[in-house]
Parts: sequence; structure tokens; C-alpha cells
Amino acid sequence: MNSRFPLSHIWGPLFIPHSYVNLPCEHSEPGTRLRVREAPSGFACGGGDASPCDSQLPGLYIHIPFCRTKCPYCDFYSITDSAVVDGFLNALKAEALLYRDTFSRFDSLYLGGGTPSIIDEKGMTDLFAVLRSIFVFSSDTEITIEMNPDDVTKKKLEIYKALGINRISLGVQSLNDKELAFLKRRHTADGARKALDLIRSGGFDNIGIDLINALAGQTEKGWIATLKEALSFEPAHISCYELTINDETPFGKMASKGRLKLPSVEKQRRIFLSTSQFLKERGFIHYEVSNFARGEVYRSRHNLKYWRHTPYLGLGPAAHSFRHGTRWWNVRSVERYCGALNKNEKPVEGNESLSSEQLEMERLFLGFRNLEGVDIRDTLDEPLREDILKTLIAEKLIEVHGRKMIPTVEGYLVADRLPLLMYT
Repeated sequence: MNSRFPLSHIWGPLFIPHSYVNLPCEHSEPGTRLRVREAPSGFACGGGDASPCDSQLPGLYIHIPFCRTKCPYCDFYSITDSAVVDGFLNALKAEALLYRDTFSRFDSLYLGGGTPSIIDEKGMTDLFAVLRSIFVFSSDTEITIEMNPDDVTKKKLEIYKALGINRISLGVQSLNDKELAFLKRRHTADGARKALDLIRSGGFDNIGIDLINALAGQTEKGWIATLKEALSFEPAHISCYELTINDETPFGKMASKGRLKLPSVEKQRRIFLSTSQFLKERGFIHYEVSNFARGEVYRSRHNLKYWRHTPYLGLGPAAHSFRHGTRWWNVRSVERYCGALNKNEKPVEGNESLSSEQLEMERLFLGFRNLEGVDIRDTLDEPLREDILKTLIAEKLIEVHGRKMIPTVEGYLVADRLPLLMYT
């Protein structure tokens, strides 16, 4: 092991992405990677049957960039001007048409945001009709929509059921009113409970709950109490995200002025480890850094596509797409997005073609974030590999099963640094 990177020095902030928007990735400089933006909740593949999650068909992501209010921790693209929703939906339909011959068949559809549940019943029905007229969807397509607890109504759920939506990802974030007030969420803890009851009574068995930890003033005991109550609703999937502070957000500006005190790195570590232990003891698989499934069949088929470099198409402002080693991303503006499509132009802001070395590094970054791990043959030259593997195993950061290096829960804590160690 190169002495420049001793394992005792690689500890740092947890590499845990936001839950708040389901975009495949957040662009950085070409060749550097990777902030993965994942669907915050996953459910049984194929809408609840036992079909495998290893499909190589592309996934379709729709970014609905509207929120009623902006949360102070969120740096992903959304706006609060609902007056432009109709124009956006027309543009979204036009963009889908431009990809009819590039992407024809999907087996996962994810509606993220923003707040997709802000779209009214007619708008959502029309959108699904257009998507089905343009693309082909497998009979067992995983169809997920993100919802805010305040948007959950019996009528809306009935419409979703009729449209074939088979997964609900609910942005609960906390079941503690003080924590919700800190996060400036619109709903209350009781509102989240009522929403979960409504979803269950509406015939949706595959429910995902998103939660945020490492909040100001949050105790480990209080966090575990939230997890315990969340489990009482029998979710198929739970996503547990560390609150991450980004400079340009209101929280980021508060932190820069010393007005926001968050838990220490050591406390974040303890919360992460206790979360993993608590949920695993209750039958959940910690299958990705931030994601827990009640069995392998409940892993998110859509998320797995991102982590496996399976092709995906992203429609909407700021959405990312990937195909044949090329990644491209749309403009981060509803106005510019609609303007381009009004001229029948793709609203693409940039793209990059990844070299074999870049793809290999991404495979390492993504592989060390989930239980599928990394193939030993995808790593270092033979003379270095054995020494590095022995060190990582001794430090209990990875385990080796056959040809696979699988991260441990301690390895998850430094998942973004493990690939760098492989090349030092």
C-alpha cells in the first residue's frame, strides 16, 4: 500500500447522496466522478412479482421540476412557478418524440423531481397516454412515482393505480415534528402517517419511505425511534440519507456563517452503523450505501440500471441519460428547456464520451457502493492486487467472494475512497 494513502487517513464525511431528486448523476468535470443521483426508494421488481432485477433493458426517468416550496437543503433543480406546468408537459411530450427511434423499449419508469405528485390527475393521465403512444413498456415494468405526504389523496391514488403505477416513494424525511420544522417540510409527522395509511389502503403494497438523518439536535435514540415507527407501516424499501450541506443552498449559507450546527463525523458514523444493524436485524438487506430492501426482489430495478451502466433515458430539465458509453444532460432551466423544444431541438446542454479507463473507474465507484461489488479483474495490475486486497480485508472494508470484492458496512462508510486506494 502506498504510504500516501494509509487506511487510517481515509476517514471523512460519508459519501451518501441526496434523496431529494431522482437524477442518474450530477455532472462534474469530464473524467471525474461520481455523484450518483438515485431514485430514493425501490420496490419489488416487476411490480411485486418475483421477476429478476438483472434486466438489461433501458430505464426511463422523467424529471418533474416543480415544488410548492423549496427545501433549504436541496440543491437539485426545481422551481415553484406552477403557472408553467402545462407548457412544460407539452415540451416533455415533444422531447419524448425526439427519442422514439433511439430508445424504444423500457422495463422501468421513474417519475422524480421536484415533486411529481404536484401534477394534477388530468396532466398525469395525459402524460402516461403520450409515453405509451411513443415508447414500448414491458408487461412487468417497474413504475415508481415520488410523492409528498401533503399530495396524497384517495382520488390521486386511484388514478395512479389505473395508470399502472406500482410503487410509491414517499418523502417522509422524519416522523418527528421538530425535525420536520428544521427541514422546513410542509407536512407534519401525523400527515405522513395518514399518507402512509392512505397509500396502503389504496392497494399499494410496495411502498418506499425516505428518511434523513444527521440533523441538528438529532439523537441516535430519536433516530432509531423514527426507524422503528417507519417499520410499523411495513415498507418494502427504506432509504436513509445523511443530510448533506451544499454551499449554494440556504442551509449551506447558514453553515458558512456558523449558524448551522450538525453532528460530528463520528456521530454520523455511529448513526450510519446503528441504522444498518437495526434494519438488518429486522430482515432488510443493506444493498446500497443508502438503501435497504426487504429482500432481494425489493431492490430497485431502476436504480440498479444506474449502478450497472445499463442504458437509461432522462427526460426533463437537468435530466441525465447514458447509452453506449456516452452520457448527456439537459439544460437546467424550464424556460430554456421549453424554448429548445418549441424549435424542435433537443434541450441538451452537454455530453461526454467516456474512455475505457473512465468507465472502469466508474464501475469501481459504483460497485463499491452496493452489494454487487467489484470484479477483481476490473481493478489493478496483478503485482499490486494481492497486497492491496490483503490490506482492505484486514481493515474489514471489503470481503472477497469468488471473483467479487464486496464492501462491508464499514467499507460503505468510505465507498468513494476505495477506488482511489485501488490505484495508489
